[in-house]
Amino acid sequence: MSENIRYVLISLLTIAVFVLLFVFRSIDDNRLTSWQWVFDINNAPKIYLALLAAIAASYFMCKISLPERYNVGFLFVFSFLVSVFFYKEPEVIVDSSRYFTQAKHMKMFGVGYFLQEWGRGISAWTDMPFVPFLYGLIFKFFGESRVYIQLFNTMLFSMTIVLTYFIGKTLWDESVGFYAGMLMLGIPYLFSQVPLMLVDVPSMFFLILAVFAFIKVLDRGSLWIIFSALAIFAAFFSKYSAWMMLSVLIVILFVYMFQHITPDSKPRTLYLYRGLTALAVSALLITVVLWYKFDVFSEQIRFLIDYQKPGLRRWGESFASTFLFQIHPFITIAALYSVYAAFKKKDLKYLIVVWLPALVVLMQIRRIRYIIMAFPMLALAASYGMQRIKDRNVKRFVVSCIVSFSIVVAGFAYLPFMLKMSVVNLKDAGEFLNSLDIKTAEVITLPAADSPVNPAVSAPLIDLFTSKKILYHYEPLTFPNIEIEKSPLRFTWEYKNPGYYEEQADADALVVISGGLEIDVPFHIKERIKRYSSFRAFHSSDDIFRHQTLVTIYYNTRSKP
Repeated sequence: MSENIRYVLISLLTIAVFVLLFVFRSIDDNRLTSWQWVFDINNAPKIYLALLAAIAASYFMCKISLPERYNVGFLFVFSFLVSVFFYKEPEVIVDSSRYFTQAKHMKMFGVGYFLQEWGRGISAWTDMPFVPFLYGLIFKFFGESRVYIQLFNTMLFSMTIVLTYFIGKTLWDESVGFYAGMLMLGIPYLFSQVPLMLVDVPSMFFLILAVFAFIKVLDRGSLWIIFSALAIFAAFFSKYSAWMMLSVLIVILFVYMFQHITPDSKPRTLYLYRGLTALAVSALLITVVLWYKFDVFSEQIRFLIDYQKPGLRRWGESFASTFLFQIHPFITIAALYSVYAAFKKKDLKYLIVVWLPALVVLMQIRRIRYIIMAFPMLALAASYGMQRIKDRNVKRFVVSCIVSFSIVVAGFAYLPFMLKMSVVNLKDAGEFLNSLDIKTAEVITLPAADSPVNPAVSAPLIDLFTSKKILYHYEPLTFPNIEIEKSPLRFTWEYKNPGYYEEQADADALVVISGGLEIDVPFHIKERIKRYSSFRAFHSSDDIFRHQTLVTIYYNTRSKP
């Protein structure tokens, strides 16, 4: 079969996959970017055309061969530039409110206060402290602007891709590493997460950094032991789900002891000494923090067992959604084939990359946000499976089609969908406040009777999008019904108003955030509204989610010219 015929078949197969996924999109039960929400008969033709153009571009791109010395730079720059395109996305997951609040405490009151009060005076829910601490440092040294957080997360995402490349190169060769890095861009769901002020993308980075550093410890020892311990420490305190994922380090140690990875492989006892030393140092660092915050962590773990663990059965998403719709099916198929290929070769090194995806399946972790950390290993497994394609140009074309498919879906379906969510009102309102010649704005939140979300969490989110001083006087609310107690959004009803919003001052504008248009505005708020001569409404809404966030700003001043 000629190479050109192969290109045609791959192109047709890429289009056929999109058609099949589109037709059966009702299967996708993802809670954020389900294909049954992001696609309809109106946007489908435009996306078809964009996909055809992307496949054509892939054909020409695969003809360009970069020297291997440019692989790292290309992976970093390309992934960074594509991610920047999604910066206009609003904060579509309300968890961002918690991380912003924790980071702002750090920025306003300093490191000492953060370390002492995190989990006590600073509400921590089931969060870990390391990523909010880093966000707080960014606010403190660069300014309280969302774009700095986005740049930071994008850098970590691109570095994750680079580290994935290096791990593949170390375990096998340049080809496995490079294509694994590219396949990370074949996961459209990731593009929706990079711009958000969450901990998922940073946690993925710190886990893959811990894996890479641990491999370096076994290879070289020396100062890598300290660096590896710090990387493990960072991953451990990034997210609770990282604890289980860090078990891959034991697998790495086992593989290094029983299979030669490099031509200059060391004695087993040396690998054991280096590995256990790095683990011991990291365990010492971790123990110090766990002891210092024992009351906080013990309560969080109890809560995770009593609330989060049984809740996952209710909040889960199907594997079909995750591995066929949110991850390109070619990646899943290649990863499945890689199991056979590795078994046939009796390649013990393969255990390192299959461990985390296997844990996800065996432990039945059916929430995509909780398994993002395993995606680099899934990409490595898929790249390993794709080595069966011997023709280098054909293999590059397949990978290019996967990446093009992912970017088109994320850019032409996911992003427009998220820009129509009602939470975009917070972003638009914050930017409008920035255009006003005012110093302070008071926020008032009005809950809707049937909303699963306490609108109080919108106060920190609008603060994230504006440079104006926000005032907010929150009166705690009780759970509206028993259903909320079992909801993943329960934390919003346990909101604690940060002290920095409680300042008594005259507000130059009044920001009313409500869960719907039909809400009765209390008489005393109507009286306050009368003091302002102008208003601007941000009432974009969707018919997908029960929770809607509508914003009206009342003010007296003119906009800046």
